[in-house]
Amino acid sequence: MKNNKNNRRAFITNTSKAAIAIGLSGSALNSFAVDFSQNTILNEVDFFLQKKLKYGFDAFKNVIDAQTMEIHYTKHAAGYCKNLNDAYLAEAKGKSLVEILSTISAYSTKMRNNAGGHYNHEMFWQCLTPFVNKTPDKVLVKEINETFGSFESFKTSFTDAAKTRFGSGWAWLIKTSDNKLEICSTANQDNPLMDISDCKGSPILCLDVWEHAYYLKYQNKRADYINNWWSIVNWDYVGTLYKNC
Repeated sequence: MKNNKNNRRAFITNTSKAAIAIGLSGSALNSFAVDFSQNTILNEVDFFLQKKLKYGFDAFKNVIDAQTMEIHYTKHAAGYCKNLNDAYLAEAKGKSLVEILSTISAYSTKMRNNAGGHYNHEMFWQCLTPFVNKTPDKVLVKEINETFGSFESFKTSFTDAAKTRFGSGWAWLIKTSDNKLEICSTANQDNPLMDISDCKGSPILCLDVWEHAYYLKYQNKRADYINNWWSIVNWDYVGTLYKNC
């Protein structure tokens, strides 16, 4: 009996490892580094996953309350990921997420909303840090100063873009194809990688200004949420994106 149990346990372990290998071979997963410790089921097809957060839901309790973070991550963002996978299997199997976004006009509204929603949120989580990280590195600060006049002028312009985004959407700092910095905003779950976007470039900083990102703590005071958000920006991450895109 004991040997049978051991054999069964070994079979389950080996089968799980094989499933992980199958999952890792998919091109869709190349868009993001994936933490497979979150998975309970692995399929034989490519699919997209949420990254595991590097901090707790209460990591930013003075800026974003824990309940908002938990609902945002486990409900809203998780929903985009699930619905993206549904659309992906039906419309774009074998494509990377960036490939899908760059030709989003060829896909359904479901794909547009959920591919954008997944990309935007995966980036948003990484743009946050619980550690003191007040300003970018010298390379990015120099470019910000040259483009916007000063770091404070940049913050004012970005804040204005976020505050004045009508309805729901996102504010972005992007690096354009000619290596210039630009601030813009997009509606709903659109982003600057999409071929339908009015502003196009590689995102290096994003801010979610959908009400579900802040309403429990701030109600209708979006400006207060934005002003407080500056204290938790992960400038190390932003700087890395700037150098690598």
